[in-house]
Amino acid sequence: MQLEGKVAWVTGGGSGIGLAGAMELAKAGCRVVISGRDADKLAAAVAQAEGRGAPVGSITAEPLDVSDGTAVDRVAASIQASLGRVDILVNSAGLNHRKRYWGETDGATFDNVMSINLNGAAYCTLAVLRGMQARREGTVINVASFAGWHFEYLTGPAYTASKAALMALTHSFNIEEGLHGLRATALCPGEVATPILKKRPIEPSEEDKARMLQEADLGRTIRFIAEMPPHVCINEMVISPVWNRTYIGDRKL
Repeated sequence: MQLEGKVAWVTGGGSGIGLAGAMELAKAGCRVVISGRDADKLAAAVAQAEGRGAPVGSITAEPLDVSDGTAVDRVAASIQASLGRVDILVNSAGLNHRKRYWGETDGATFDNVMSINLNGAAYCTLAVLRGMQARREGTVINVASFAGWHFEYLTGPAYTASKAALMALTHSFNIEEGLHGLRATALCPGEVATPILKKRPIEPSEEDKARMLQEADLGRTIRFIAEMPPHVCINEMVISPVWNRTYIGDRKL
Protein backbone atom coordinates (compact mmCIF):
# COMPACT_ATOMS: atom_id res chain seq x y z
CA MET A 1 0.00 0.00 0.00
CA GLN A 2 1.31 3.44 -0.89
CA LEU A 3 1.52 5.62 2.21
CA GLU A 4 1.84 8.97 0.46
CA GLY A 5 -0.70 11.34 2.03
CA LYS A 6 -1.83 8.91 4.72
CA VAL A 7 -2.20 10.18 8.28
CA ALA A 8 -0.44 8.31 11.08
CA TRP A 9 -0.77 8.88 14.82
CA VAL A 10 2.04 7.46 16.93
CA THR A 11 1.81 7.39 20.71
CA GLY A 12 4.99 7.06 22.70
CA GLY A 13 6.50 8.97 19.79
CA GLY A 14 8.99 11.03 21.75
CA SER A 15 11.69 8.34 21.71
CA GLY A 16 12.47 4.69 21.12
CA ILE A 17 10.29 2.47 18.97
CA GLY A 18 7.58 5.10 18.58
CA LEU A 19 9.92 7.75 17.22
CA ALA A 20 11.66 5.26 14.93
CA GLY A 21 8.28 4.23 13.51
CA ALA A 22 7.21 7.85 13.09
CA MET A 23 10.40 8.63 11.17
CA GLU A 24 9.93 5.71 8.78
CA LEU A 25 6.26 6.49 8.18
CA ALA A 26 7.14 10.13 7.46
CA LYS A 27 9.84 9.06 5.00
CA ALA A 28 7.20 6.88 3.30
CA GLY A 29 5.02 9.95 2.74
CA CYS A 30 2.74 9.97 5.78
CA ARG A 31 1.71 13.02 7.69
CA VAL A 32 2.59 11.93 11.21
CA VAL A 33 1.48 13.15 14.62
CA ILE A 34 3.51 11.97 17.60
CA SER A 35 2.16 12.03 21.14
CA GLY A 36 3.75 11.67 24.56
CA ARG A 37 3.52 13.26 27.98
CA ASP A 38 6.51 15.63 27.68
CA ALA A 39 6.01 18.52 25.23
CA ASP A 40 9.69 19.50 25.25
CA LYS A 41 10.72 15.91 24.52
CA LEU A 42 8.28 15.79 21.61
CA ALA A 43 9.69 19.01 20.16
CA ALA A 44 13.20 17.60 20.40
CA ALA A 45 11.99 14.38 18.76
CA VAL A 46 10.56 16.27 15.79
CA ALA A 47 13.87 18.10 15.32
CA GLN A 48 15.77 14.81 15.64
CA ALA A 49 13.55 13.11 13.06
CA GLU A 50 14.02 15.92 10.56
CA GLY A 51 17.75 15.80 11.18
CA ARG A 52 17.68 12.11 10.25
CA GLY A 53 15.86 12.52 6.98
CA ALA A 54 12.16 12.91 7.76
CA PRO A 55 10.73 15.62 5.47
CA VAL A 56 10.50 18.98 7.23
CA GLY A 57 6.97 19.53 8.50
CA SER A 58 5.93 15.91 8.02
CA ILE A 59 5.89 15.23 11.77
CA THR A 60 3.99 17.34 14.28
CA ALA A 61 3.39 16.83 17.99
CA GLU A 62 0.35 16.63 20.27
CA PRO A 63 1.23 16.18 23.97
CA LEU A 64 -0.88 13.49 25.62
CA ASP A 65 -1.09 11.15 28.58
CA VAL A 66 -2.77 8.11 27.00
CA SER A 67 -4.08 6.92 30.36
CA ASP A 68 -6.45 9.93 30.38
CA GLY A 69 -9.38 8.86 28.22
CA THR A 70 -10.86 12.36 28.02
CA ALA A 71 -7.53 13.77 26.83
CA VAL A 72 -7.21 10.98 24.26
CA ASP A 73 -10.60 11.86 22.78
CA ARG A 74 -9.65 15.53 22.66
CA VAL A 75 -6.33 14.93 20.89
CA ALA A 76 -7.85 12.42 18.46
CA ALA A 77 -10.58 14.92 17.58
CA SER A 78 -7.97 17.63 17.05
CA ILE A 79 -5.92 15.44 14.71
CA GLN A 80 -8.94 14.39 12.71
CA ALA A 81 -10.20 17.97 12.49
CA SER A 82 -6.86 19.32 11.23
CA LEU A 83 -5.72 16.41 9.03
CA GLY A 84 -9.06 14.89 8.09
CA ARG A 85 -8.60 11.37 9.43
CA VAL A 86 -6.26 8.83 11.02
CA ASP A 87 -5.32 5.99 8.68
CA ILE A 88 -2.59 4.39 10.79
CA LEU A 89 -2.48 4.22 14.58
CA VAL A 90 0.70 3.04 16.26
CA ASN A 91 0.14 2.36 19.96
CA SER A 92 3.71 2.51 21.22
CA ALA A 93 3.26 4.25 24.58
CA GLY A 94 4.50 1.94 27.31
CA LEU A 95 6.45 1.74 30.53
CA ASN A 96 7.71 -0.52 33.26
CA HIS A 97 9.15 0.07 36.73
CA ARG A 98 12.31 -1.01 38.51
CA LYS A 99 10.32 -2.48 41.40
CA ARG A 100 8.37 -4.91 39.25
CA TYR A 101 8.42 -8.34 40.89
CA TRP A 102 5.77 -9.88 43.15
CA GLY A 103 7.91 -9.49 46.25
CA GLU A 104 8.39 -5.73 45.85
CA THR A 105 5.66 -4.25 43.64
CA ASP A 106 2.25 -2.91 44.72
CA GLY A 107 -1.21 -2.22 43.39
CA ALA A 108 -0.51 1.38 42.41
CA THR A 109 2.45 0.30 40.30
CA PHE A 110 0.39 -2.42 38.64
CA ASP A 111 -2.39 0.07 37.87
CA ASN A 112 0.10 2.54 36.38
CA VAL A 113 1.59 -0.03 34.00
CA MET A 114 -1.81 -1.31 32.88
CA SER A 115 -3.22 2.21 32.45
CA ILE A 116 -0.51 3.12 29.94
CA ASN A 117 0.34 -0.15 28.22
CA LEU A 118 -3.18 -1.54 27.83
CA ASN A 119 -5.85 1.03 28.61
CA GLY A 120 -4.06 3.75 26.68
CA ALA A 121 -3.96 1.60 23.56
CA ALA A 122 -7.66 0.81 23.92
CA TYR A 123 -8.57 4.49 24.41
CA CYS A 124 -6.62 5.59 21.33
CA THR A 125 -8.06 2.81 19.18
CA LEU A 126 -11.60 3.65 20.23
CA ALA A 127 -10.97 7.32 19.47
CA VAL A 128 -10.16 6.67 15.80
CA LEU A 129 -12.31 3.59 15.19
CA ARG A 130 -15.47 5.27 13.86
CA GLY A 131 -13.56 7.14 11.17
CA MET A 132 -11.76 3.99 10.07
CA GLN A 133 -15.05 2.09 9.92
CA ALA A 134 -16.64 4.83 7.79
CA ARG A 135 -13.75 4.67 5.29
CA ARG A 136 -13.56 0.86 5.53
CA GLU A 137 -9.79 1.07 5.83
CA GLY A 138 -7.40 1.46 8.73
CA THR A 139 -4.30 -0.07 10.29
CA VAL A 140 -3.64 -0.38 14.03
CA ILE A 141 -0.17 -1.45 15.13
CA ASN A 142 0.04 -2.36 18.81
CA VAL A 143 3.59 -2.53 20.11
CA ALA A 144 3.27 -5.52 22.41
CA SER A 145 6.33 -7.51 23.45
CA PHE A 146 8.13 -10.82 23.19
CA ALA A 147 7.28 -11.00 26.91
CA GLY A 148 3.58 -11.12 26.06
CA TRP A 149 4.15 -13.93 23.56
CA HIS A 150 6.71 -15.98 25.51
CA PHE A 151 6.34 -15.50 29.25
CA GLU A 152 9.54 -14.77 31.13
CA TYR A 153 10.85 -13.60 34.49
CA LEU A 154 12.63 -10.42 33.48
CA THR A 155 9.67 -8.11 32.85
CA GLY A 156 7.58 -8.80 35.97
CA PRO A 157 3.85 -9.51 36.32
CA ALA A 158 2.35 -6.13 35.42
CA TYR A 159 4.30 -5.62 32.20
CA THR A 160 3.88 -9.24 31.14
CA ALA A 161 0.14 -9.16 31.79
CA SER A 162 -0.29 -5.83 30.01
CA LYS A 163 1.49 -7.02 26.87
CA ALA A 164 -0.29 -10.39 26.80
CA ALA A 165 -3.57 -8.51 27.14
CA LEU A 166 -2.54 -6.15 24.35
CA MET A 167 -2.10 -9.17 22.10
CA ALA A 168 -5.61 -10.33 23.02
CA LEU A 169 -6.91 -6.82 22.31
CA THR A 170 -5.33 -7.00 18.86
CA HIS A 171 -6.91 -10.34 18.02
CA SER A 172 -10.33 -9.20 19.24
CA PHE A 173 -10.03 -6.15 16.94
CA ASN A 174 -9.39 -8.38 13.93
CA ILE A 175 -12.22 -10.75 14.89
CA GLU A 176 -14.71 -7.87 14.86
CA GLU A 177 -13.31 -5.22 12.56
CA GLY A 178 -11.94 -7.32 9.71
CA LEU A 179 -15.54 -7.33 8.54
CA HIS A 180 -15.21 -3.56 8.07
CA GLY A 181 -11.91 -3.73 6.20
CA LEU A 182 -9.76 -2.86 9.23
CA ARG A 183 -6.70 -4.69 10.52
CA ALA A 184 -4.46 -4.76 13.56
CA THR A 185 -1.03 -6.20 14.28
CA ALA A 186 0.47 -7.21 17.59
CA LEU A 187 4.14 -6.38 17.12
CA CYS A 188 6.12 -8.46 19.61
CA PRO A 189 9.78 -7.42 19.76
CA GLY A 190 12.39 -9.05 21.90
CA GLU A 191 14.93 -6.85 23.63
CA VAL A 192 15.37 -3.48 21.94
CA ALA A 193 18.08 -0.99 22.83
CA THR A 194 15.81 1.90 23.84
CA PRO A 195 15.76 4.33 26.80
CA ILE A 196 13.32 2.09 28.70
CA LEU A 197 16.29 -0.16 29.54
CA LYS A 198 17.39 2.45 32.08
CA LYS A 199 14.29 1.56 34.12
CA ARG A 200 15.39 -2.04 34.62
CA PRO A 201 16.60 -3.21 38.03
CA ILE A 202 19.97 -3.86 36.37
CA GLU A 203 20.65 -1.94 33.17
CA PRO A 204 22.18 -4.16 30.46
CA SER A 205 25.79 -3.61 29.48
CA GLU A 206 26.71 -1.71 26.33
CA GLU A 207 27.92 -5.01 24.85
CA ASP A 208 24.52 -6.59 25.45
CA LYS A 209 22.70 -3.53 24.05
CA ALA A 210 24.74 -3.75 20.85
CA ARG A 211 23.44 -7.30 20.33
CA MET A 212 19.80 -6.31 20.83
CA LEU A 213 17.35 -5.12 18.23
CA GLN A 214 17.90 -1.45 17.47
CA GLU A 215 15.28 1.29 17.26
CA ALA A 216 15.73 1.55 13.50
CA ASP A 217 14.97 -2.17 13.12
CA LEU A 218 11.55 -1.62 14.66
CA GLY A 219 10.97 1.54 12.63
CA ARG A 220 11.44 -0.42 9.42
CA THR A 221 9.20 -3.18 10.75
CA ILE A 222 6.39 -0.74 11.51
CA ARG A 223 6.68 0.69 8.00
CA PHE A 224 6.64 -2.82 6.51
CA ILE A 225 3.40 -3.65 8.32
CA ALA A 226 1.76 -0.39 7.27
CA GLU A 227 2.78 -0.85 3.63
CA MET A 228 1.21 -4.28 3.25
CA PRO A 229 -1.73 -4.28 0.79
CA PRO A 230 -5.05 -3.39 2.44
CA HIS A 231 -6.37 -6.95 2.10
CA VAL A 232 -3.42 -8.34 4.12
CA CYS A 233 -3.51 -8.58 7.91
CA ILE A 234 -0.40 -9.49 9.88
CA ASN A 235 -2.09 -10.64 13.06
CA GLU A 236 1.15 -11.09 15.02
CA MET A 237 4.74 -10.31 14.20
CA VAL A 238 7.39 -11.69 16.53
CA ILE A 239 10.89 -10.30 16.06
CA SER A 240 13.92 -10.84 18.26
CA PRO A 241 17.67 -10.45 18.22
CA VAL A 242 19.66 -13.48 17.16
CA TRP A 243 21.43 -13.21 20.54
CA ASN A 244 18.14 -13.75 22.36
CA ARG A 245 18.89 -13.58 26.08
CA THR A 246 15.46 -15.01 26.90
CA TYR A 247 16.54 -18.22 25.21
CA ILE A 248 20.24 -18.16 26.01
CA GLY A 249 19.89 -17.55 29.74
CA ASP A 250 23.15 -18.29 31.54
CA ARG A 251 24.64 -20.27 28.65
CA LYS A 252 27.70 -18.76 27.00
CA LEU A 253 29.44 -19.88 23.83
